[in-house]
Amino acid sequence: MSISEKNFNKIFNIFLCLIAILMIFRKPCSIVIVIFAAFSLFFFKKLHYTKKILILVACIASPVLLELLLFWNNDSFAKGLKAIEKSTSLLIFPLFIIGNFQRINFLKLLKVYVLGTTLVMLFFFIRFNVLYPDLMHKYLNGIHLWEMGYQFGNSVGIHAPALNMHLAFVTVSAFYFVIKSFKDDEKSKFKAITIIIFMLSFFFVLFVNTRMALVNVFIGVLIVLFYAVKQDNFRKIALKGLPLLVLLIAVLFLFVQKDPYMKEKYSSVSFAYMDKVGKLDEIDHPEVKVFNSLVTRVSIWKSAWELSLKNLPFGVGASDGKNELNKYYKETNQKFLAKYEFPTHNQFLDFLLKFGILGPLVVLFYISIIGYLGFDLRNPIIISFFIIFFTSNLMDDFLLRFDGIAFSGFWLSIFSSYWLQQKSALVNCD
Repeated sequence: MSISEKNFNKIFNIFLCLIAILMIFRKPCSIVIVIFAAFSLFFFKKLHYTKKILILVACIASPVLLELLLFWNNDSFAKGLKAIEKSTSLLIFPLFIIGNFQRINFLKLLKVYVLGTTLVMLFFFIRFNVLYPDLMHKYLNGIHLWEMGYQFGNSVGIHAPALNMHLAFVTVSAFYFVIKSFKDDEKSKFKAITIIIFMLSFFFVLFVNTRMALVNVFIGVLIVLFYAVKQDNFRKIALKGLPLLVLLIAVLFLFVQKDPYMKEKYSSVSFAYMDKVGKLDEIDHPEVKVFNSLVTRVSIWKSAWELSLKNLPFGVGASDGKNELNKYYKETNQKFLAKYEFPTHNQFLDFLLKFGILGPLVVLFYISIIGYLGFDLRNPIIISFFIIFFTSNLMDDFLLRFDGIAFSGFWLSIFSSYWLQQKSALVNCD
């Protein structure tokens, strides 16, 4: 079966747009990824690999390659295969995206992703208001504000911190397009649309209300402003970019006034009971007082670290990490942690527990590739993604979940393709 280059490029890029927008929905996105892989295999002759591309593919696939290397360490063959299956997108994406790197329009894809994801979130927000009016009534009246983000995430079908990691990247990217529209002197109508999309995406970050995502949005906005000022006229960017930053802070201020729990969450709640690390059962009703507090995470990290040291140099195995950690909670009489079976909430510690010494080194290497591409290209979007994914994995373990594995593997493959395009352009210019 033959297909014209134009039609192949069109279908290929439609697949990329669909995968990017559907990333927060595991099952639909998985189906599209399988169809995309089959499509790419069917037209395998269109794939192009060089030594540099194969090195990039191997780098992006490093977590799944580590699982294969230490597969023998799993207690269960079937569970070991299941653990690998979750990570296969780290091989599919670089093989089929970077293999077609010359076909990708990075900014156009990013623009479609930002617009599409924001509109999808708007639909689910309206749906949430219709289906759960009692929750919205409680929210608007300041009752049980702490549960709202998690309830909204559940209504979408994704864990709130994972959803907000995605939305933080959307918001920073939307801000980039706002600044770009001013720099390029776009039409007023287009500027207005980009501002509306940016404000909507920022509102959703606030509504889901996870600490790391909100911090990352402000870091990302500052990075975008820094590179905009560096690459353009300072006065021009300051006059048009700073009012947006003020607007951002004003929206945050108004939101906090309506949601007073945010003040508690980002101060007293987050850092309460830090003297009870490893002794959470001494707190009266810990599930109410410290379920999402730093002391709970530090207690988990302490247990994961202690158990990891007992299982060096190769760890407990990819399929056995969670079970072994839960057993350790019980062995050390930590009833609260054992009851809720908390995962490590830190990707570096999770890989240390599962794979031993090599684990955290591979995580650091994998995430550092994003940073290298961003700083080498001086691209604020890629640098912001690096910050978002790195900090998110300090407080959570997103290389355990589809919404973290596929999310990072997909965008890292896109960033790598863009990097190759820029390097090819430089060579051609020379």
